[in-house]
Amino acid sequence: MRWALVKVALAATAMVVVAFAIPLGLVIKEMASDRAFAGAERNASALAPTLSITTDRLALEKAVASTPAGAAGRVAIHVPASGEPGSRPTETGHGRAAAKDVEAARRQAVITAVPGGSVLLQPTALPTGRIAVVEVYVPQGEVSNGVGTAWLVLAGVGIGLVVGSVAVADRLGVRMVRPAQRLARAAHDLGEGRLSVRVIEEGPVELRSAAVAFNSMADQVVQLLDNERELAADLSHRLRTPLTVLRLNAASLGEGPAAEQTRAAVEKLEREVDTIIRTAREQRPRPQGAHSVAAGCDASEVIRERMAFWSALAEDEGRTVRLAGVGRTARIPVVRSELAAALDALLGNVFRHTPEGTPFSVDVHHAEDAVIVLVSDAGEGIADPAAALTRGNSGGRTGSTGLGLDIVRRVAESTGGDVRIGRSVLGGTEVRLWIALDGGRALPAHGHRVRGRRRGGLRGSVPG
Repeated sequence: MRWALVKVALAATAMVVVAFAIPLGLVIKEMASDRAFAGAERNASALAPTLSITTDRLALEKAVASTPAGAAGRVAIHVPASGEPGSRPTETGHGRAAAKDVEAARRQAVITAVPGGSVLLQPTALPTGRIAVVEVYVPQGEVSNGVGTAWLVLAGVGIGLVVGSVAVADRLGVRMVRPAQRLARAAHDLGEGRLSVRVIEEGPVELRSAAVAFNSMADQVVQLLDNERELAADLSHRLRTPLTVLRLNAASLGEGPAAEQTRAAVEKLEREVDTIIRTAREQRPRPQGAHSVAAGCDASEVIRERMAFWSALAEDEGRTVRLAGVGRTARIPVVRSELAAALDALLGNVFRHTPEGTPFSVDVHHAEDAVIVLVSDAGEGIADPAAALTRGNSGGRTGSTGLGLDIVRRVAESTGGDVRIGRSVLGGTEVRLWIALDGGRALPAHGHRVRGRRRGGLRGSVPG
C-alpha cells in the first residue's frame, strides 16, 4: 500500500507538472521574443521624425547613431531613389536584409531571419510620398534572453513539486501501513499462543476500529480460555468424591491380581485427575508444538509399559496380542503421560468395540524423521472411515462419544505428524499414529488421515 500511494502521487504530480510547465515554458519563450522585437520597433520608430524632415545621408547617419541599436551597428535605413534622372537609392548603416525582403517591407512591416538572428523591416513614409525602410537587427541571444534561466526555474519547481508529493505520499503510506503491519503481527502472535499481545489503537479511523476489534477479540479469547480451564478444573475436582469412595471400596477387595489391578487403576485415575486440575489452573497455556526433546520420552518403553497393563485384560478376554518393534529405543518429542493417554485411548477402543477373543497388535516402526505406531485389530473394521474421522461422530456405535482420537490427534499434531485410519492386515481397523521428529515433513498420501491444526478438533476418530 505504501509504494502504491507513492506511485500514484508520483504519476499524478508528474502529469500536473508536465501539463503546466510545458505551456508556461513556451509562453516565456514567446514573451522574450516579443520583448526583443518591441525594442526593435521602438528603435525604428525613433527614426521616423528624421525621415519625415530630410533624407540627407549625413543627417540620417547622425540620427542612426543617436539610437542605442544604431550605436551598436544594428540599424540601417533604405531610402529609394527619388525618380529624377541619375538618382540612386540611399543606404545608411550596415544592412543585412536581402533586397527582395526590403522591397516587400515597403508595403508592410516584415520580420525575417538572417545569419546570427533576425531583422525587423519597418516602412516609413517620406515627404515626397516614397516609402523608406528602417532595418533593425535583433541578435538571436537577445530573442532568447532569460528563457534558459526561466526554464531552469520551472524545472526546479516541477522537480520540487514531484519530490514533495512523493514525500507526503510516503508519510501518509507509513501512517497507514505501520498500524496494518502491527495488526498483522499481533494476529500472528495471537495465533502462535501469545495471548497477552494487544495492538496500539492509532492510525486512520478504519485501522483504529480494526485495532479496537482485535483487542476486544483477544480479551474474549483469553476470557473464554480462562473459563474453559476453570470449567475443566471444577469438573475434575468433582470427581474427587466418587474417586475417594472407589478407592475405599478397592481397599476392601482383599488380595489377588484383580484387586491389585483395581487399586492400581484407581491410584492412576487419581493422579490423572490431579494432573488435569493443575494443568487447568495454569495461567500460561502451553503453545501448540511446545514439546521439546528434553520433555520427550522413549516411545518403546511407554508402549511396553502400557501393553503390560492391557495384556492382563486381554488374557482374561482370550485375546491374542502381538507386540513388535519395541526392542529399540525411540525418543520422541512427546511427554510420557500424553503418549500413555493416547495409547490407552487406542487400545481402549479395541476392547470396547470388538468382541472378546478378537486379536490385536501394536507395531512400532522407526524412520529417519518419524516414529510410526500402528494399532491393528481383527474386528469388523469401520464401514466409513471418513465419517469416523469427524469429531463427535461415533460412527454409529453405541456407547461412544466420537472423541476417542482427539487425544491421539493432539499428540501427533504437537510434533507435526498426523493420524490415519485404514484396513489392517488382520482384517479389521488399523489406526496409524505418525509422530514426527523434525517438525513434520510432507507425509505420503495414504488412507484417511487427520492433519493440520485447524480449529474444531479431530476430523478423524475411531469412535470411543
